[in-house]
Amino acid sequence: MTIPSRPVYENLHALAGSSHLLVADGAGGQAILDFARQLPADWFAAAHIIYVARSENATSHALQALRPRQWHLAPSIPSALPRLSKVLEDAHMGLRLYLAGTEGLIGEAMQVALDAGIDHTAICTEQRGSLVRRMQCVHCKGISENVTTQPSQCAHCGLWLLVRDHYSRRLGAFQGVCIHAEEPTNIPPVVETFV
Repeated sequence: MTIPSRPVYENLHALAGSSHLLVADGAGGQAILDFARQLPADWFAAAHIIYVARSENATSHALQALRPRQWHLAPSIPSALPRLSKVLEDAHMGLRLYLAGTEGLIGEAMQVALDAGIDHTAICTEQRGSLVRRMQCVHCKGISENVTTQPSQCAHCGLWLLVRDHYSRRLGAFQGVCIHAEEPTNIPPVVETFV
């Protein structure tokens, strides 16, 4: 059974447009490099790349070697989002957005893009790397980042939550519900599930 809200990701592919904004984290950088092999050499002359990595590495150097019109290395997803927002605010018609990497990055960047009025047909996504989840506790509404276990404890209210496959596009997060509302101390073994 498929969950209708569960995002479906494809491989990055070229969208017709006058400029291109690529945002990636971790292994998403390799997705951009793989995508670049399908493109003419001058394609990146109209591209802006925002790459999230804690420090410069081989992938960041390879991305810079693509010679994009603009390049930005961000140390974290939260630090990249204001730049993404500003680029989208200043964008002209014809901009196409490419998101690659973890579901957390894709979800948060997608929120920023949709809030900026970018049509979903102008966005291409590819999930690469870790399967860690961004989870919203439906009880306290807090967001927990980098969730890897099932069940998982809410970072805000402390409830043990079943991390559902239901995904909120509005929040860019999976939903977590109390594992045993009637017996809150009856917690099943914690298992690493989303790695």
